[in-house]
Amino acid sequence: MDPESAPQSPSAANARPDHDAVAAAIERRLQAEREKAAAAAQSSMFDGKHEKRQEFRRMIDPGILRPNPRPLALEALQTLLKLAQNIIDHPGEVKYQKFKPTNASIKRLLVDPRGTLEYAVALGFHPQVENFQPYYVFNQRYMEDLKIGAAMIKEALERELVKEEREQRRRAEEKAAHEAAVAKVKQAFYDDRKGRAMVDERERTVRAAAAANPNRSSASPAPSTIADYRPKRRMPGSGQTLSGEVIDVDADDDEGHEDADAALHSEDDG
Repeated sequence: MDPESAPQSPSAANARPDHDAVAAAIERRLQAEREKAAAAAQSSMFDGKHEKRQEFRRMIDPGILRPNPRPLALEALQTLLKLAQNIIDHPGEVKYQKFKPTNASIKRLLVDPRGTLEYAVALGFHPQVENFQPYYVFNQRYMEDLKIGAAMIKEALERELVKEEREQRRRAEEKAAHEAAVAKVKQAFYDDRKGRAMVDERERTVRAAAAANPNRSSASPAPSTIADYRPKRRMPGSGQTLSGEVIDVDADDDEGHEDADAALHSEDDG
């Protein structure tokens, strides 16, 4: 019998590779590799944007916020955001893609303050001369940087405007408290003056009444009581006490008078 035509054992049949399974395994491996490559690319892209975001953040703070007066710095950031947002919203409009540094408003907000013109250059604006006039013109190659820079300005403004609103509210409360204290002091001063005026008016009224009636005098004081040292006379007669003793009132009076007369005579002799 020909060996090739001989029937194969079941174990040999099972050892034959399954082409569908192999193809599926290869596909899974390729898919895993594609996902890994995509993740690496995304990570690399994230790292690049992260560095750019950090760069713009540092240009805002401390670059713009710290060296400039706070109101001017916030207004300058709003102007930069408006320039960037106009290009993002109208990418085909040429008029939004440049600004003139000699313009009074642009000079005050972007040229004179520290760090603002550098931020505009980082957004993608570069100096050019057109018809002998200086301009800063946006380069479309920096569109991604423009978007990142605009996002960082929004982030900073949201944070700083909340601080500004809180600070304005605090100043308003302090001003209201100061005005209330001043009003309270003024009211107390007016009340004191009013009270003094009422007292002065009453005193003037009393003095005027006294001047109009000079003969009117105050009530005379009551006469002082004079002690009566005269001897008290008793009614003549006799009486009887509860114990039954009989008292002769006339005899007692006579004895008293005799004693008094004797005392007077002795004083005269002395």
